[in-house]
Amino acid sequence: MMPAKRSSSQTLLVIAGYVAAFIVACVVVAIYIAATDGPDRQDSAGMFAFGDSILFLATFGLAAIPATSAALFFLRPKRSFWRVAAVVALAITTTGIAALVDYLLPRSPNADSYVGALSALSPLRILLAPLCAIAFFLSGLFAPVRSCRIAFLSATAIEVVVFVSVALILLHPFQ
Repeated sequence: MMPAKRSSSQTLLVIAGYVAAFIVACVVVAIYIAATDGPDRQDSAGMFAFGDSILFLATFGLAAIPATSAALFFLRPKRSFWRVAAVVALAITTTGIAALVDYLLPRSPNADSYVGALSALSPLRILLAPLCAIAFFLSGLFAPVRSCRIAFLSATAIEVVVFVSVALILLHPFQ
């Protein structure tokens, strides 16, 4: 068992890493907003706000890699954590597969409003695939149990396939 002082210092280190990642993401977005300030930003405020949020998430996700790695390293002795996390990763990955299938299927104008609302969220889920892939890959690197490593790396591969499939469709829509 880990002494309480060591555990709390590890927790503080991870929290400090996430705070630093948050600050980095805020600074990057602020610089981007300042660099793109102009009439286009005012005319298309909603589009720019969405782009700013995607930039924030991407920057935060990359800047948080050290903090996430530290947290996963500190959690290595907790075997039950890894088993639960592997199952959760695979469950999250199934939502990526569902979003990809939904994206690829033709839209029905008679779709139920609930199904239509879920269908509208599929592009957002696909945009989260790279962050999920990074998290699952890091988890696969740190997982102490072979079966968990396989689950995490499988989830990583599926998330990559989901994102790359849609990216290729968007880059080459008429082929």
